[in-house]
Amino acid sequence: MLGSYRAELLKLRKRSAVWVLFGAGLVLSLIFGYLLPYLGYATGDENPQTDGIPRAEVLRGMLPERVVDNTIGGYPIFAGALALVLGAIVIGGEYTWGTLKTVLTQRPRRLTILGAQFLALGTMIALWVLGIFAACALCSIGIAAAEDGPANWPGAGDLAQGLAGGWLVLMTWCLAGAVLAVAFRNVALPIGLGVVWILGIETLLAGVVSSLLPSLDWLSDALPGTNAGSLVFSVTGMAAADAPPGVRDAVGGGRALLTLIGYCAVFAVLAAWTTRRRDVT
Repeated sequence: MLGSYRAELLKLRKRSAVWVLFGAGLVLSLIFGYLLPYLGYATGDENPQTDGIPRAEVLRGMLPERVVDNTIGGYPIFAGALALVLGAIVIGGEYTWGTLKTVLTQRPRRLTILGAQFLALGTMIALWVLGIFAACALCSIGIAAAEDGPANWPGAGDLAQGLAGGWLVLMTWCLAGAVLAVAFRNVALPIGLGVVWILGIETLLAGVVSSLLPSLDWLSDALPGTNAGSLVFSVTGMAAADAPPGVRDAVGGGRALLTLIGYCAVFAVLAAWTTRRRDVT
């Protein structure tokens, strides 16, 4: 297992798509977390990030005390979609390129390879979270210094809780992409279905249930996106009025945590069962 894990890490490190996806997530986090709010604060002009928010609150939202909010606030939707693409590319690429058969001739068993791929993906997702956090922390420090604002950081426990919650949200979507890739033995179709689900279907379904079918709230509250947004809401403590898209107080933090862990377990078991039982060609 250790050798396969190291090999998967090497493949991820050398695969340009991994870093392109990370760069996209990083840039989007900085644009929506700091650039647009700071432009609105500095110029006095309102934009979608600062519309209706007092100027002092706009500045407070960019200071170190809110760094966790800005790091993981976009994870339920846009960063989650990027993580899903990562899982689909890493797992589905082995089928598309025909390299899985070659790997299986080198002694490791199917489940050993799949387990090593999941561990490598979990490691890469952790690096994504830490990298985005580091960039957001630097921006917070720079803005606090430029605007003479307080540099109060979250406590160590709050920081660890927020980053761990963000990792779980991204890992859930990454495993969703992986299980779709195993099911379809492809890359394009899992990415298409997954991204449409995250960006369109789940949001539309939640809106319809909320406005037209309130008796089906239980269905909306069981969806992965709803629980991802609820977990981010609970670990950041942000106000509902200024929460980013996808982040809302639909279910409690404990329930959201257990639901996402359950989704991760189901996705991993389904991928393992399919990989073990089905022809890999």
